[in-house]
Amino acid sequence: MDTFVEYFGHCSELVIKEQYVVVYELLDEMLDNGYPHVTDPNVLREMIRPPTVLGAVVDTVTGRSRMSETLPTGQLSNIPWRRQGVKYANNEAYFDFVEEIDAIIDKSGTTISSAIQGHIESVVRLSGMPDLTMSFVNPRLLDDVSFHPCVRYRRWEAERVLSFVPPDGRFRLMSYHISAANVVALPVWVKPSFHFREGSGSLDITVGPKQTMGKQVEEVELSLDMPKVVQNCTLTPTVGNYLFDPTTKTLKWHIGRLTTQKLVQLKGSLALQSGAPPPDSNPSVHVDFRVPSLAVSGLKVNRLDIYSEKYKPFKGVKYTTKAGKFQVRS
Repeated sequence: MDTFVEYFGHCSELVIKEQYVVVYELLDEMLDNGYPHVTDPNVLREMIRPPTVLGAVVDTVTGRSRMSETLPTGQLSNIPWRRQGVKYANNEAYFDFVEEIDAIIDKSGTTISSAIQGHIESVVRLSGMPDLTMSFVNPRLLDDVSFHPCVRYRRWEAERVLSFVPPDGRFRLMSYHISAANVVALPVWVKPSFHFREGSGSLDITVGPKQTMGKQVEEVELSLDMPKVVQNCTLTPTVGNYLFDPTTKTLKWHIGRLTTQKLVQLKGSLALQSGAPPPDSNPSVHVDFRVPSLAVSGLKVNRLDIYSEKYKPFKGVKYTTKAGKFQVRS
């Protein structure tokens, strides 16, 4: 699925139907007798050209195949994920640390369970055959890790340093898990309150930022699966807007950016189905948010060095914290 997104921008039934030839070619290279064979996107891109409008016109006129007639240069070396003879006028390497918080919080605000799922998305455009090392300030935070094949695992085990010859272009360098014992304070807090009685009910939800080290909490959105007896909602948000779907019984409140100056609130009345008993339980609140320039785990890069090449590239590291499966019970 990730490979299809790399090639087509997104993956849907319509895209697969329109690009079924490319899909067939990709699957033919990725699988050998039912077993995974070539799965690296950079290698596949050398073997099968991604579809473009201009490329489709040229192929139709010339009758040329999209498949490459030669093996990728990397397949003939001991570094199959990187092609040979790479040259760039501007050499650059960027690494994005993305951490997603999975948490379950009870109605009193106590964290029942929490964990962080993180990964490093990389975009490397460097000439030649560079050798990179990345060290961290606090690598012992990482409980469970998985690497791109380019990473030298023995050096990581011995020194907790990432040493690798990177693929050319975009790739995921590492995925990691951080357990609840190392999770710091959550970026937001939510206090929901529901009261149901026969024929009607009320709702009051308050949201505010917590310890974010001075960073803004953005793209905040709350989603609730309301009980089936709820017919309609008449609510007033202090910030943002809400939408209730009477068919799916889904209530969404789009807040946007949270500020430390004031709390935001959504409150109002609920219309229940006439004659139906009130719900036995309150709905849970699913929270979505993003905090730029923050790694909530505290993981930080100490050094990023490049060897085997004499040029000085542009280097950049960015951190982002997002909500994963973030649920507040009421």
